[in-house]
Amino acid sequence: MSSYLACVLTLGIAFAADLPRPWWAILTVYVTAQPMSGALRPKVSYRLIGIFLGAAAAIVLVPNLQNSPGLLVLSLAAWTGLCIYLAVSDRTPRAFLFQMAGFSAAVISFPYLDDPSNIFMTTISRVEEMTVAILAVTLAHSLTRPLDARKIVQERGRRFLRDAAEWAEGALDAQHKGLGSSRRQQIAADVAELGLIAMHLPYDMSGHRRTRALVYVLQRRLASLIPLASAVAHRLDLLAGKEADKDLMELIGESRAWLQETDRPPPDECGGRLVVRARSLAKKNSARSDWSSWIAASLAERLAEFIEAIREAETLVAALDGTPVHISSEDVADKISPLRQDRILAILAGLAMSAAVVLYCTIWILLAWPAGSATAAFAALVTCSFAAQEDPAPAIRRYLFATLATFPIAAIYMFAVLPRVDGYPMLSLALAPALIGIGYIQADPARSAVALPMFSCLIVGLGFVDSFQPDFASFVNTGIAQVMGIVVTIAVTRLFRSAGVDWIAYRMVRAQWQELEELATMRSTPDFGSWTTRAIDRTGQIAARIAVSSEGDEFHAADGLNDIRIGRNILHLRVAAFAHGEIERSIEVLLAEIAELFRKRRIDGVVTPPQKSLWSKLENAITSIQTMENNAIRHQALLAAVGIRCNLMPSVPLANGASPS
Repeated sequence: MSSYLACVLTLGIAFAADLPRPWWAILTVYVTAQPMSGALRPKVSYRLIGIFLGAAAAIVLVPNLQNSPGLLVLSLAAWTGLCIYLAVSDRTPRAFLFQMAGFSAAVISFPYLDDPSNIFMTTISRVEEMTVAILAVTLAHSLTRPLDARKIVQERGRRFLRDAAEWAEGALDAQHKGLGSSRRQQIAADVAELGLIAMHLPYDMSGHRRTRALVYVLQRRLASLIPLASAVAHRLDLLAGKEADKDLMELIGESRAWLQETDRPPPDECGGRLVVRARSLAKKNSARSDWSSWIAASLAERLAEFIEAIREAETLVAALDGTPVHISSEDVADKISPLRQDRILAILAGLAMSAAVVLYCTIWILLAWPAGSATAAFAALVTCSFAAQEDPAPAIRRYLFATLATFPIAAIYMFAVLPRVDGYPMLSLALAPALIGIGYIQADPARSAVALPMFSCLIVGLGFVDSFQPDFASFVNTGIAQVMGIVVTIAVTRLFRSAGVDWIAYRMVRAQWQELEELATMRSTPDFGSWTTRAIDRTGQIAARIAVSSEGDEFHAADGLNDIRIGRNILHLRVAAFAHGEIERSIEVLLAEIAELFRKRRIDGVVTPPQKSLWSKLENAITSIQTMENNAIRHQALLAAVGIRCNLMPSVPLANGASPS
């Protein structure tokens, strides 16, 4: 409803101010619509700046290169490609600035490439129309206040906790019910998405500092759930067929029952008792001297950490409503773990945009098509809208189908409804059913992707100007231009983006191995939370690419969560080495062997098995760790060493102190 009110307000201002193309203003309303009120503020400032940058580019390029059409097209292609490169590289709200700079330059320039004499006045008109639309959207959404960004984060957090609890409950089951890589990868992607949402929180002016600190801590807790739960499942697999510890099995059964509970009021006392019992079992088993007991200790400790992380996350999610909760001074530092930037993906996106612009204009010029400029402008809108996606082609295909489905609605309005409308009030009422209906679709996250093409088809098809002009030939020509623009965009996207998904995923897996190599050789104090959050972000990106890649590729054998567990164990060993210099040598020898393993994996591009020498170095490190005086650090270091064995050498039999033959 708020988007409809913004549309009506924009249309009224455009008619009153005699703006030449009100339909551009209306289309901008729905391009900039966003259900989170907190996310509107960055879009307002960044998109307004982007509009002015795009307008400046159009004014500089078009008049000065009007006598060299080829060079002008190449220059516009380079500008839009650069803007998309910057937008994809910058995974913050600032990306809206670059998207709008590329899009606005395209829609201002293309319709006037053959006659640039009036480009200055045209640019002023487009800037006015887009600015009016953005300000109207801001006003309407601020007054109606559809959703608070904190509510979005809270709902995502609750959904994630439900999914993580259900997945972990399956992990604790002997048959691993419902436990699969696709489910794990989706949960990893959810954590990365939560981080992107958190980027908007500084622009939600109501207590944003405290809220952002809460989300920062929450994201870290949620990120830690994934490797911890997978570690518990992994240890259970290794203990399969061994004599079961009665207390441990009883703890696992009670933990499964606890995870099946819903709507636990935080803080949960039952979960607290489970944490105490699990830690007691972990210490009891770690005091023994056989691998089976150590792995049981690792299982109990990771289970305790998992339950504790869930309890803390539930408290943080509830605190988003204003419930008092203690946050450490370090967490209040108002910082979010930096998101990983993929420059190669950004380069491919920029090249796709540039190639698309050149192809649009070539088709337009060769066919001498009067509506060719609309094709180029509309295709630029589509390309900019989906530039940040991993593989935009499937989304753009849905865009095409939604556009085709909306043509009949646009035709009914153009030739049956609008000829009977007289005046602005009647026009607003006549448009209400379609605009409110599509706006309702936009508000539904499951269907919001099809709303923008429906709006675009309807608004561009009607082509609002200062007077009603029901021209059937123009309507059909504009419709064909929209479809052609989308079809060409799909073709170019498939060429530049889809074909490289496997390669990008493969390259990211190797980058993950390189980071593990660097962790094993680092000399600085480790930050578990920041590294885990970044690793989960990368795992989510890899998962998104694997989901659309071909089966059987080598990188499918790489287990992202296994790598994260190894990374956390490396960090625990690094802490132990820093705390106790006398055992640093044996730990450094072990970490050097691990670094060499991941260096070989990175160079060879395959999951290379560890050398037998890793086992002896691991045993030497464990012997040194057992001499440590600090019980807490010794306990974590021992479990980290056991974790290295579990994750890198799971096929080695659990013989008491025996090395593999």
